[in-house]
Amino acid sequence: MKTKMSSKQYEQYIKNKMPKPAYLKNCVAAFIVGGLICDVAQLISNTAKSYGYNQEAVSSITAASMVFLGAFLTGLGIYDRIGKFAGAGSIVPITGFANSIVSPAMEFKREGFVFGVGAKMFILAGPVLVYGVSVSILIGTIYYILGK
Repeated sequence: MKTKMSSKQYEQYIKNKMPKPAYLKNCVAAFIVGGLICDVAQLISNTAKSYGYNQEAVSSITAASMVFLGAFLTGLGIYDRIGKFAGAGSIVPITGFANSIVSPAMEFKREGFVFGVGAKMFILAGPVLVYGVSVSILIGTIYYILGK
């Protein structure tokens, strides 16, 4: 025999059954992994500086290397495991951007290079790019109007 629950009873039932997130553990994992990613970037930057490159070249080398590492680790399936452990600690750095482009490309490659890889590659990163460019134009316009 089935009994009917009120919506409040059902909400309470679901609340009791849902696992409680481990906020402290998640924050610590994000902090550590995000910090380690930044440490790798700093190591690349320091190495490039030691070879005598100027600051502009060092910045370019570091960014390109981090994007490559993020894409490479995504291709090997390692970055997804890092992301499951670290959450935002792996998504926020530039390696997360590389992951957001490579993951859909790999997922949709069986649909072909045009309608799969080409069409779906920016499915995650596209909105971020559009929002970033739009906000930068808006802020640049405000900056220009105010004459600073």
